[in-house]
Amino acid sequence: MSIVSYTLNEGIESTMKHKSRYLSFRVGILFCLMTLLTLIMLSLFMIIALIENRYILFTVVGCTAFIVLLYLSYKWVYKPYQETNKTLSLFSEGSILQGIFDLRCPLSEQMDDATKRFKVMLDTKELFKLSKKQAEYLALQNQINPHFLYNTLEGIRSEALCAGMDGVANMTEALGTFFRYTISNVDHLVTLEDELYNIQNYYMIQQYRFGDRLNVSVEYEEEEKDVLMLLLPKLTLQPIVENSIYHGIERKIGKGNLRIKIQSTTDRLIIVISDDGLGIEKEQLDLLNKKLRSTYLEDVTQLKGKQGGIAIVNVNNRIKLLFGDEYGIYITSTIHVGTDVTITLPKVKE
Repeated sequence: MSIVSYTLNEGIESTMKHKSRYLSFRVGILFCLMTLLTLIMLSLFMIIALIENRYILFTVVGCTAFIVLLYLSYKWVYKPYQETNKTLSLFSEGSILQGIFDLRCPLSEQMDDATKRFKVMLDTKELFKLSKKQAEYLALQNQINPHFLYNTLEGIRSEALCAGMDGVANMTEALGTFFRYTISNVDHLVTLEDELYNIQNYYMIQQYRFGDRLNVSVEYEEEEKDVLMLLLPKLTLQPIVENSIYHGIERKIGKGNLRIKIQSTTDRLIIVISDDGLGIEKEQLDLLNKKLRSTYLEDVTQLKGKQGGIAIVNVNNRIKLLFGDEYGIYITSTIHVGTDVTITLPKVKE
């Protein structure tokens, strides 16, 4: 029993020693002690006033002032402190990235200056370049000169046309166009129309493998054609389409359908990529959405499950780094029914 008690005491002492390092803990302890001391003194004054019937007005004024100060301390200090503390906690957990730069009540002027300085040092363009490297497919992964790849594919296409093999020529042309789009200027914003054209080339390539088993459609309101001119990060759609095909439709028996639905609000572009594939197990889905809600920078450089080209987590991080934590990807899925991947972006125009 004494051993257990000693271990518990040791744990408490260790925790207290750790917390006492922080000024917020020390300020909190001193505030509680001062509040307790003031309360004791006011109680003594109240007892004396009631017994001797003196200093009643002074005691009432003192108690009222104490209550008012206590309320102001709660509203003016404690509540803003809790708000700031929560934002810092979310940042340290990886749930937000930009929020730390928008603190409504910084802890001090020096902390505010330090945060602003940190924002200048933290160049998101450099972080974005890290995710760009994940988007460089065969050519850069194998250190092949892109021009060599294009010229080789064009040579194959010419030979196929001369031999009357139109199917091979068309597939080679689609593959060359796809690689040219994929490899060059990955860090640029492109129009939604360009992204959909890349999906069309990718679909053409996949048709040679799946044939009639795969159907891809794009839906948007006819009167909203201007939405095609909105800008988004290059290679936002293709990795998700690829993921839907390989993990949802490929293992399905029979025909698979993939739908890209485009919607817009006053300030947002919403793209939903839906498939009627096998779906995702609930535990795996919850884990994936939890990761998508976070903004861990190590996910930019260390991707797991690279089969779908650029991982969905990587695409999500690129969106958050560029536009903020309120944008990104969310997934819903039902086993043997299908999966919906919702991409939320700001409306960015040229």
